[in-house]
Amino acid sequence: MQYRTLGRTGITVSEIGMGCEGLVDKPYEQVKAFVDAMEAGGVNCIDLYAPNPDMRSNLGKALRGRRDRFVLQAHLCTIWKDGQYKRTRDIDEVEAGFADQLQRLETNHVEIGMIHYVDSLADWETVKDGPVMQYAQELKRTGVIKAIGMSSHNPQSAMAAAESGMVDVLLFSVNPCYDLQPASENVEALWDEKNYAAPLVNMNPERQALYETCQRLGVGITVMKAFGGGDLLNAALSPAGCALTPYQCLHYALTRPAVGSVMAGARTVEELNDSIAYADAPESEKDFAAAFAAFPKISWQGHCMYCGHCAPCPVGIDVASVTKFLNLAVAQGETPETVREHYALLAGKASACVGCGACEARCPFGVPVRENMEKAAKLFGS
Repeated sequence: MQYRTLGRTGITVSEIGMGCEGLVDKPYEQVKAFVDAMEAGGVNCIDLYAPNPDMRSNLGKALRGRRDRFVLQAHLCTIWKDGQYKRTRDIDEVEAGFADQLQRLETNHVEIGMIHYVDSLADWETVKDGPVMQYAQELKRTGVIKAIGMSSHNPQSAMAAAESGMVDVLLFSVNPCYDLQPASENVEALWDEKNYAAPLVNMNPERQALYETCQRLGVGITVMKAFGGGDLLNAALSPAGCALTPYQCLHYALTRPAVGSVMAGARTVEELNDSIAYADAPESEKDFAAAFAAFPKISWQGHCMYCGHCAPCPVGIDVASVTKFLNLAVAQGETPETVREHYALLAGKASACVGCGACEARCPFGVPVRENMEKAAKLFGS
């Protein structure tokens, strides 16, 4: 298992995390089996959006004696009421629900306190200026949570949160189909068939800007919906018109800027172990470039996917990293010092490019690499 630091939080997370779907409606023995598999496979991050009280109690019991080995991404504003899930902004419900969650998890703190499901700018303003954010900040100040997070499917509200400086972590839906869709306050638009009826070309610029802004500002991203609820793994259901493998979906998400961990959906321990095996899979099984280039309904022509097919460069330039830093600077409209510092650490700079074109010949997406190297050399110098 590989580990990453989650943005500016200082929290170390495994590249493969665990969504909580597989823990819901399971008896304690099965929940414990999931936790055992996570520990054995090096998975340390668990997302807990579901407010089901039995699930939380079973997980708390399963974590006894090993709580400190896991990063809990626990949600504020998601509660259990009248026997069902409810999203709330009522501060009394929020506080009572979180206190109950801590008790059931048998802990006095969680690493990430995730403000739940903010998919509109109006809701973000309500959260930002109201008691929910004040409560989250107090929890952070007193050490009950280490980082404030927010979950969203809308790049506009997510961007507002990232730029506010109030949110340290975003839980965001990241996969190669959703990334082509424009911003919407209606989450169902992401999988609505009619939105994939016409050919789609290249990543939605607001989504790309979100990832790059998070990278620049140190806002960590944990990923939900990497498999599109399983649709991307099924040719008959995939909006792309053909199936991807779990490894390709995971690799796509993990190569986006600012991403720390993917909360892999798993309804069985076997499915969880399949995702854990990503860490040891050969690069050929992770490679998504050929599959993406062959999608019948989607095109990334001219868009760098950071897939690495441009390598090796005969003069040692890390073309994908140079392009990523170039895009970060262009998105900002200036060159942030942090981007300049990271660029300076590269062994091979864009200024060394000899214009041989070998990288362009290998690129599945027709990216003008030589042009990008010229821009990067001009921007960053030698």
